[in-house]
Amino acid sequence: MSHAALYGKLLAFDGLAIVFIPDPSPVFAGEGEPLLRSVSLSFIKNLPFEWQVGLRYTRAGKRSARNSFISFISLISMAGIALGVAALIVVLSVMNGFQKEVRDRMLSVLSHVEVLGASGTLPNWETIAKEAFQDKEVKGAAPYVLAQSMLIRDDNMHGAIVRGVLPQEEPKVSDVASQVRQGNFNDLKPGEFNIVLGSELARGLQVQLGDKVTLAAPQGQVTPAGVLPRLKPFTVVGIFEAGHYEYDSTFAFIHMDDALKMFRMDAPSGLRLKIADMQRAPQVALDLSRILTGDVLIRDWSKQNRNWFAAVQTEKTMMFLILTLIIAVAAFNLVSTLVMTVTDKQADIAILRTLGASPRSVMKIFMIQGALVGLIGTAIGVAMGVIVALNVDVIVPFIEHLLGVQFLPRDIYLISALPSDLRWPDVGVIGSVAVVLAFVATLYPSWWAARVKPAEALRYE
Repeated sequence: MSHAALYGKLLAFDGLAIVFIPDPSPVFAGEGEPLLRSVSLSFIKNLPFEWQVGLRYTRAGKRSARNSFISFISLISMAGIALGVAALIVVLSVMNGFQKEVRDRMLSVLSHVEVLGASGTLPNWETIAKEAFQDKEVKGAAPYVLAQSMLIRDDNMHGAIVRGVLPQEEPKVSDVASQVRQGNFNDLKPGEFNIVLGSELARGLQVQLGDKVTLAAPQGQVTPAGVLPRLKPFTVVGIFEAGHYEYDSTFAFIHMDDALKMFRMDAPSGLRLKIADMQRAPQVALDLSRILTGDVLIRDWSKQNRNWFAAVQTEKTMMFLILTLIIAVAAFNLVSTLVMTVTDKQADIAILRTLGASPRSVMKIFMIQGALVGLIGTAIGVAMGVIVALNVDVIVPFIEHLLGVQFLPRDIYLISALPSDLRWPDVGVIGSVAVVLAFVATLYPSWWAARVKPAEALRYE
């Protein structure tokens, strides 16, 4: 006789029969049973009998070698689901982090919204700016001149996108002034023909602060010898680094007055706007189209980089589908686990059926068993994934230090650390997909269990 004797508890099932379910609660209260275990067993005891049997099958497995093997397969399935969920959360968080990092670096140079003149210039930009500020989400405005040109230094020539700006107004719409690593952005003064270059552009031209570069405008001038390009020497007064190779290697800034003279324009090319929430740029652009007067074109940052964002979104979608297959493989391991369980428990199923259990109840028992494995595996995977995603900046440097490697060398990649941006809607979708796959995997074995015929199952018992 054990310390805690077990007694049978009578359960009425659907009014059809009386089913005997072992009651695991201890009879003797003075045996030192932990309070938590007593509460847990009392809770299980009050559940419907399908849940009691399903829970018992889930945690049973030490009474025979076969049951132990089935429980081992269940643990493997649970671990597979957990690892798949965790991997998917971490990978999507890192991809979101890269996307956010690149987007922020792009928008440190680009504007949230641009207003362009349909004729190529925007003469009344001050009036347009006042009208734009009627929208409360617009926080800054600055005019600009944009043109493509050639920069020449000795034998080095590089194509460049030259932007003429007002140094006092530019910080209201971009972070270029704060990204100047050498020199001063405010040294762009009208009439002095100074220039600020991107770091990669300056490296390609082999120039430093104080050096001269020659700017060749696309508009030529007619001479007796023919059409010659218009050339003008500029003094390098600053070098900026946005952290985005495309902009660091192609952008150059000069004063807007110098740009108007150099490119023979009588008005700025357009107006750049900064808004409070850059994610609402498409909606703000639509609202401004109803406010602004005159013949203008409005575009937001998402349209300027449509191809890049479409490529990133496609990559994220494909990565989600590929990693979901890992969860699917682990979830459908439950099929083999439950089939083995049904085969091993046919006699038990037959006894339940003879005592009045309906096929639906038998099916529910095995669905509960498989669903519990999926839920527990998903919960563990979500917890692991969230912890890792929130601590990537600590975990990755530790692994690099431990193994003596660097995953993102600074001299090759502009981003030397793995960024992570955990988004809870992604976590919810991943967890839901894992639970649904685990539930679907239980349907066939449970249906098979419900079709067991008591007479045939008990024939050789």
